[in-house]
Amino acid sequence: MLLDVKELNVHYGVIHALQGVSMEVDDGEIVALLGANGAGKTTTLSSISNLVPKTSGRVFFQGMDITNQAAHTIVEMGLGHVPEGRHVFSDLTVKENLIMGGYTRKRTDIERGIERSFTLFPRLRERSEQIAGTLSGGEQQMLVMARGLMSHPRMLLLDEPSMGLAPLIVEEVFKNIQLINDQGTSILLVEQNAEMALSIAHRAYVLETGKIVASGLARDLSESQEIQAVYLGR
Repeated sequence: MLLDVKELNVHYGVIHALQGVSMEVDDGEIVALLGANGAGKTTTLSSISNLVPKTSGRVFFQGMDITNQAAHTIVEMGLGHVPEGRHVFSDLTVKENLIMGGYTRKRTDIERGIERSFTLFPRLRERSEQIAGTLSGGEQQMLVMARGLMSHPRMLLLDEPSMGLAPLIVEEVFKNIQLINDQGTSILLVEQNAEMALSIAHRAYVLETGKIVASGLARDLSESQEIQAVYLGR
């Protein structure tokens, strides 16, 4: 098992945001975390990365307890995180953004990472010297995903990669997620577009008001009448 999350609880003041959340991600998997707005999906990823404090619970990565590790140490251990919102360094070029993503790596690793990014996302090669703040929304999403890969993670936490993007760009982003996974990076994917997420995921969890209410193979959840009605709009 690559990632093992055990009984996570998170409070924001009196609000019990996560209530005993447990989940697993095996090596090589794409696992989707689904739920409505406010269900606690982003909080789950942020607590795994230790960007928000946990009230209780444990997180294990590659068999090591990372519950209380600093966020930058967790990245160095091979667990990357691409937050929602396409937060590029808007005054830096595309290439400079990628270099920033590789701050934990040696120079030769950074050079290899940049070349991998340009191979995965050819549009970034074309715009390598362009100021990141002038990119389109889709290009910025490609950039933050590529920047997240610059630390050479064994696993990537992806938060809402399709948010606010046109349908054709969403398809391209999801193809890239599959390609990243095919190249050996496991992925825990938070995604509002449940149908797209289930189409590429191996397994999935459903979060509702801070609790896991369903889990299983992605194809089984996709065929579930309850999941279809509540999350897929069918």
